[in-house]
Parts: sequence; C-alpha cells; structure tokens
Amino acid sequence: MSSHVINRPEDVVQEALEGIAILHPDIISYHRDPRFVTRSVARADKVALISGGGAGHEPLHTGFVGTGMLDAAVPGAVFASPTALQIRAAVEAVETGRGALLIVKNYTGDKLNFSIAAELLAPEREVDIVIVDDDLSTTTTDDGGPGRRGTAAVLAVEKICGAAAERGRSLADIADLGRRVVSTSATLSVAFRSCTPPGRSEPSFQLNAGEMEFGVGIHGERGRDTRAAVTAAELVPRLAEPVVTDIHAAEGDGVIAIVNGLGATHGLELAIATAELRSYLTSKGIRLDRVIAGSFVTALDMHGLSITLLRSTDELLDLWDAPVRTAALTW
Repeated sequence: MSSHVINRPEDVVQEALEGIAILHPDIISYHRDPRFVTRSVARADKVALISGGGAGHEPLHTGFVGTGMLDAAVPGAVFASPTALQIRAAVEAVETGRGALLIVKNYTGDKLNFSIAAELLAPEREVDIVIVDDDLSTTTTDDGGPGRRGTAAVLAVEKICGAAAERGRSLADIADLGRRVVSTSATLSVAFRSCTPPGRSEPSFQLNAGEMEFGVGIHGERGRDTRAAVTAAELVPRLAEPVVTDIHAAEGDGVIAIVNGLGATHGLELAIATAELRSYLTSKGIRLDRVIAGSFVTALDMHGLSITLLRSTDELLDLWDAPVRTAALTW
C-alpha cells in the first residue's frame, strides 16, 4: 500500500503534469514527448526565459510559467535533472528570434544538461545561462565540489528577469540582471522532518523528537548539523543572521524576502516566521521592503522552511512589483 496519493511511482511526474494542465488551461500548455510546459499564449516579441530541474519542488518551476515570469519549464523525474533533449525542445518551442535565457540551479546534473542543450542550440539560436547558487549551507570550499546549491533565490531571479523580458530588454541585459540578483541574494533552510519520496515508506533521514536539521537541501539532503529545536523567536534570527551577513545588508538597507515552506509547513508557521523576520530585521535597522510567504520551492513533504533575502534597489523593486500571472504567483 502506498502512503502517497499516487498510482505508480514512475508515473508521478507525467500524471501530475496532466492534472496541472487541467487546472490552469489558460496559463500553461503541457507538451508530452519530450516533456515540458509552455505558456498557453506565447509572446513572439521578447527574450524567452526557460528553467527546469527535478520534479518534487512544486510549484517550482511549472507553477512559474506565465505572464511576467517563465516562457517554459522543463521537469525531470523526482529529484532528477531533465535531459538535454527535453531542454532543447522547450527552447525551440518558445524562442522566436530575441534569444533565450536558461535559469539553472547549481546542481551537477542540471548544469550539465542545460549546458549541453545550449551547445546543441548554439548554431541557430542565441542562448545564455544564469546559474543560481544561493544556499549558504553549501558555501564553496576547497574540496572541488560544485559549491553552493541553488534554492529559493531562483524564484527572485525568475520574477525579476521575467519582468525585464516582458518590457523588451535584451538577452545580454537580462542575463546581467539575473547575475546581479544572484550575487546579492542568499538562502538558509531548516527542517523538522525530512521528505519521503514517492514509492518509499521512510523519510530520507531520521530526526528524533525535539531535533531539527540546520542547513538542509531541497532533495532531502542532510544539513550542516542536527540541533535542538527552538522557538520561532530563536530560530528565525539564526537563519536570517548569516544571510544578512552574506548579502552585506547593513543599517539603512532594504531587502526583498522570501519565507519559503519546504512542503509540509503550515501557513500559520510561515506567518509567524514572517513576523519574526521583520522583528529581527528591524532590530538591525534593515527595511523589509517586500516579503512573500508560502510554499514555492519545496522538497516534497519536508516539514521546514527557508529564508531568502535579496538586497533591494529601486530597479529591483520596480521589477519585483511588475504584474505577474502564473499558476503559483499572481499580482
């Protein structure tokens, strides 16, 4: 017996995309072979934005296809990269002569397959890549690893670059903008319970009662260390302080914040975390210019949250505030 609402584990992504397309026919179109999602109503006069990665992080990225964000999203299997052929097909479906920007989270499989797709497209289409690497718990060391993982800052990159693309800005300009967003944003996460992938009966890792895992990844990876669970008033500053330091936010600065649930975190908890975040930032003399809270970049049913901060400027706030209409984000 399954402990998930699924049929066969190997059919989860395909069947879920069928359902998402039924729910949002005026926003997205589902292409089955190879598998990708595009806007239901395309625009031919703008740079195309494409992102993707393993399933299991919903609504990322499919939920962010639409006006003001992505033109296409390319899902792989659960926690697995899409193929280069999927990515190439998605770009070919939405790029119309202004070029394509690939927004890629910093994971080995994603970087490899998006890079291969860009090489396959290069003779005929102008393509650029922005790598999102915001996760402080995997800051680059000398061990030769890939460095920081890409997590919830990808939402800010897609929103801000999406707004710039809607306004007709060039591929080079939008790519530079995306890299500036990455360079001034950072994320840190915590979990109270790990995720259980479809078809499995046990979480990816075990925690005892009263414990939390600090610095987790969005594929069920363990964090930096296991700590005693604390109140929200203690937890949120522990997450936010390293992020504030990393983005060099100081008294008088403002930030855009994403309080992100990892899949099984209730809205009440995220609202409490948001209030504690504002209290902490206010104590440091930092303005909370914009904030959204919700489950945007998840790890299946992980119970936890991440805090992402982006140091704001007038330009970034203007692009953040621009209209957006997707399955998961609308204003």
